[in-house]
Amino acid sequence: MAGLADIGAVLFDMDGTLVDSDAAVERAWQRWAVEYAVDPAAALAIAHGSPADRTIRRLLPALDDSTVATAAARQLALQYDDLSDVTATPGAPELLRELVRMGLPWAVVTSADARLAEARLGAAGIVAPVLVTVEDVRVGKPDPEGYLRAAALLGVPVARCLVVEDAEVGLRAGRAAGAMTAALKGLDGDLRLDDLAQLARQLTSACATP
Repeated sequence: MAGLADIGAVLFDMDGTLVDSDAAVERAWQRWAVEYAVDPAAALAIAHGSPADRTIRRLLPALDDSTVATAAARQLALQYDDLSDVTATPGAPELLRELVRMGLPWAVVTSADARLAEARLGAAGIVAPVLVTVEDVRVGKPDPEGYLRAAALLGVPVARCLVVEDAEVGLRAGRAAGAMTAALKGLDGDLRLDDLAQLARQLTSACATP
């Protein structure tokens, strides 16, 4: 809690953190796995939070770069129009309103491409002031490049940023960047959150403490 008073910006993952898209993500990976003769359970076990190409390289290490790129493009294509049950996660609207009230800048750092990120954020009713996608970095999570880029775009030292994540691969990226981390879904971070409304309350309390 004491560290929250020094936070100058909040950097969010998208899927599973700000946007409840888990069902859509799983449907896409299941369909992709069938097409590429991969065990769907194996794909789902490692896909969450990682760029599609990284997951595909782990699942099909014999593929060359061109084939990996084609397979990753196909995986994303399966997700673009699957928005029927995509919504904001519990507490997300409350937290974003509180950040605006407090004057804290925020950004979204996602392993999705820009088209998918904008579609999912739009379906959830969220407009990100700064959006860093997989297309904006050379290396995706768990590499820290995305979070470092977001901090630079916001003009806030990354050591004063709070990274909010629901996947271990993203938490590793946040730690590697040198940020404070907040973890959802029972994962370990500097903070452990039940939902984003809890973070809204903690930020309010920390910043109100003399």
